[in-house]
Amino acid sequence: MAFLILTFAACSPKVNTTVKKPEKVEDKVVKTDKAAKKFTAADISLLVPFKLNQINLKTATKTQIQRTDMAIDFYQGVKLGIDSAAATGLNFKLNVFDTKDDNTQLANLFKKEALKNSNLVIGPVFPDGIKYITNYAIANDLTIVSPLAASKPSDFNNPNLVSVVNDISQHGAKIADYIARHYQSNNSIVVLINPKKTADEQFAAPIRAYLKANYSSYIVQEYSSTYAFETKMIKGKRYAVVICSDDMGFVKPSLDKVYKLKNLRTGGYDIALLGHPNWVKQNYNVTQLQDLKTVISTSYHIDYKSSAVINFIKKYRQEFSYEPSEYSFKGFDIGFYFGKLLAKHGAAYRDFITKEKYKGLHNSLEFDNDPQTGYYNTALKLLQYKNMSLNLID
Repeated sequence: MAFLILTFAACSPKVNTTVKKPEKVEDKVVKTDKAAKKFTAADISLLVPFKLNQINLKTATKTQIQRTDMAIDFYQGVKLGIDSAAATGLNFKLNVFDTKDDNTQLANLFKKEALKNSNLVIGPVFPDGIKYITNYAIANDLTIVSPLAASKPSDFNNPNLVSVVNDISQHGAKIADYIARHYQSNNSIVVLINPKKTADEQFAAPIRAYLKANYSSYIVQEYSSTYAFETKMIKGKRYAVVICSDDMGFVKPSLDKVYKLKNLRTGGYDIALLGHPNWVKQNYNVTQLQDLKTVISTSYHIDYKSSAVINFIKKYRQEFSYEPSEYSFKGFDIGFYFGKLLAKHGAAYRDFITKEKYKGLHNSLEFDNDPQTGYYNTALKLLQYKNMSLNLID
């Protein structure tokens, strides 16, 4: 097993990376004159699935290679984030472990003192690994950051888990809240196009529940397809149509139908569209989406025109000689946020997770807490199609 041990100096952006021989881990902390009082160094462990020993470039699939790219990009982003946080005056030691996306490997890592003594653990990145590490984390009172999984915190029941990515029920509630703020119940109808597959229902259920609990005056109709919806339409009503699916084979014809209903030659209907958060990564007809004033919720958004993003890209290019990916941005925000939290509050940083908000390059972080399931991010963004692209509106 090969482990990467990285040492961060608070006064210097230079980071030394060393690949150790199997089964050997050496810990080293570089001391500076700017160490924080009472808490002079923070130990952070990063658990990511490099799986470099399993990649055969001659036979590897695209998915296998992309997973490796994700791990490297995420690690490099975390590295830059912690390095930036070190400038606030705290020493950091970052232990980077290859989980190989294998629970047997995780079990081996549980024997490592470097992991057990961590002030913070970032990862594993996949839900199965997060679930597997739960008992170990609780037994050793470790704070575990789930950086990429969009799972419900209740899937793990770890009071010290920090879930960065919003789960699908939060997206549903965000969309319902948008509808309530922009539509009047006396002249509007909310329509859920819900094929009723498990994934569709996970998005539809919180919309339905949120409106029923908070805005019971709204008429909420539900149809399995846009064709069934067409037969029940009423002229003069405003329609907020939510397509609850991310199945492209279902969404594309549904989008075509809604677009036609709005633009009928004999007088179309007043329709605006709201979509599934996974549409952000899918390819649909942008002209149709823009005409329907489509709104989508998302956990992240990168403004490539902002000076902070431009500066990050320049620094990333200088450090690694290629372009940052989505995972590079994710890693930076997580590394910088938690690094600053440790630098500011020391070993008691966990008490301040719900108090410290952060508007990052990629993610915004604003945590709430559940005593049973841990800390969960409540910050969500809304995007709308304008000028042939997605733009932040909230």
